[in-house]
Amino acid sequence: MYKIDFNKPLHIHFIGIGGISMSGLAEILLDKGFTVSGSDAKKSPLTQMLARKGVCVFYGQKSENITDKTDVVVYTAAVHENNPEYKASVQKNIPMLSRAELLGQLMSNYGTPVCISGTHGKTTSTSMLSHILLAADADPTVSVGGILKAIGGNIRVGHSEVFVTEACEYTNSFLHFSPKMGVILNIEEDHMDFFKDLADIRNSFHQFALLLPQDGNLIINGEIDNYNEITENAACPAVTFGMKPEFDYYAKEIAHAENGNISFTLVIRQKEAGRIQMCVPGTHNISNALSAIAVSDLLGISFEAIRSGLSEFHGTARRFEYKGTKDGVTVVDDYAHHPTEIRATLAAAENYPHNELWCVFQPHTFTRTKAFLHEFAQALRSADHVILTDIYAARESEDLGISSVILAEEIRKTGCDVHYLPSFEAIEQFLSDHCQSGDLVITMGAGDVVNIGENLLK
Repeated sequence: MYKIDFNKPLHIHFIGIGGISMSGLAEILLDKGFTVSGSDAKKSPLTQMLARKGVCVFYGQKSENITDKTDVVVYTAAVHENNPEYKASVQKNIPMLSRAELLGQLMSNYGTPVCISGTHGKTTSTSMLSHILLAADADPTVSVGGILKAIGGNIRVGHSEVFVTEACEYTNSFLHFSPKMGVILNIEEDHMDFFKDLADIRNSFHQFALLLPQDGNLIINGEIDNYNEITENAACPAVTFGMKPEFDYYAKEIAHAENGNISFTLVIRQKEAGRIQMCVPGTHNISNALSAIAVSDLLGISFEAIRSGLSEFHGTARRFEYKGTKDGVTVVDDYAHHPTEIRATLAAAENYPHNELWCVFQPHTFTRTKAFLHEFAQALRSADHVILTDIYAARESEDLGISSVILAEEIRKTGCDVHYLPSFEAIEQFLSDHCQSGDLVITMGAGDVVNIGENLLK
């Protein structure tokens, strides 16, 4: 694998520079003096921001975007060998790195790379940790998979030895990393277009745990089934967090405010540390917070900075994000696209003020919808009304014989009121006709379903 010398800036080209992670890496390299170019399918706030900072952004991926001045090409897992820029790079014999390989090399320049992994909650936990580190004036470099207001985007270039990033298991990307501190939030079946089964996924997380050095820290959710299998033979001891007293970090005396926000008493190694008040709803966010607290405590961050940082965290974009209220109808948007995430989001909504709960769900990928058809139906039944869009295909081209019509039939078997409508315009009109003052609408999914709620509020 080609190795970049970060002391000798080069010209790096990103295929798919508009992605949340790719744009962040581009910005870090730009700050380090590299010449950066890249391509994407269309303009976005991220590509426009990069262009303003001096990045040459091409719209449309064409072979001529790869010039003789290009020294290294970086690509994502979504880019295949038939991509014109990929093929041109191969023909020109230009060194190529995957996004994960570049991120792994980049973090090796920092004394304390912190990698947050797990099937769910990576963006939220990374954001919570970022808030705490900022409250402690730790000056971290942060790469987060969402837009975080506290850092004005998805990237923050700091000047300390602390580098915080999400670590995704898809295509085993996180196995290219070199963490000093590693977090495992949870392990469940997902990305079944790549993994064989849950055992295969667990093995990947085990390999991730083995990356940690002897003087590092492995922080794991103690509620993961047989978590000792995951930490077995790791060079450093495991630190646990969760909702039980036997874990190193746990929460007790959990309370929900009228607006759904949560608070709890933090216990660290059997000793009460104090009360934590958060500005986000959902008990799943307690687990996310505990992981961020564990990392912070191991870094020597004070309890006051931990408490302050978490009290100032109001969520990230597309994570139970309040979008607005019109005619008494509240609109919230959420990125949930896995049954476990859906259950957590709808459970959080139960403690949020509302009359009827309308969930507008956009299934994400045919593979995931087919693999979890029954689980999706059981998770969505918690809403009073479910409205389905067409499946967001993302990187997939084959429908595998699955559709939102089939999912609607499965949901209907649970007794839940469900409607499939073929266009966003039809859904917006349906909601306008049926929602009453006091109702809560949640647009949900990893695609572009957010546009429905935003159009309703216009």
